[in-house]
Amino acid sequence: MNPQATPRYDRLSQAFHWLTAIVVTIAFILGPGGFGRLMHEGVDPATRIDIVWHESLGILVLVLTLLRLLWVAFRPAAPQFEMSGPMHMASKLGHIVLWLLLLALPVTALLALGSEDHPLTLLGGVRVDHMPWIADSAIAELADWGDVHGFLGDTIMWLAGVHAAAAIFHHVFLKDGVLRAMLPGRK
Repeated sequence: MNPQATPRYDRLSQAFHWLTAIVVTIAFILGPGGFGRLMHEGVDPATRIDIVWHESLGILVLVLTLLRLLWVAFRPAAPQFEMSGPMHMASKLGHIVLWLLLLALPVTALLALGSEDHPLTLLGGVRVDHMPWIADSAIAELADWGDVHGFLGDTIMWLAGVHAAAAIFHHVFLKDGVLRAMLPGRK
């Protein structure tokens, strides 16, 4: 490890990381087992607490991700660890793809809802019945956004699993402090 770098991420970066991981996991668990089909059958999503929680957590993921990106611009320097070129490249690529997925998942959910003219239903009774700025746009017809959202949801969970396995590999076999850098605790 570079002796000039801090051995841990700052507490806010740690909090953002773990909160995002928890929220994404819960949203995935509550995720669609045919939400689109239910809505096509006339089920009001506001009557399904799993849908309301899934959509609310999805918006929270978007907000957390935007706040995290803002914090990355201002936070203290991130820890740096010595690793081989291919391992460093895989780490960078994995993090970039995770960031892109964290942004793309809520966007594809909004595209799916807007293009199918389904309401966005959130906790507290917040409801957006129509999103004409999506429904009337050319992008609405480019894909089945519900399928894209489902695929990206599966992808982020697989990649998060690989990310966690890599952190455990670093901790158990390389003993280089990578996992400890993101764990809360004393500096």
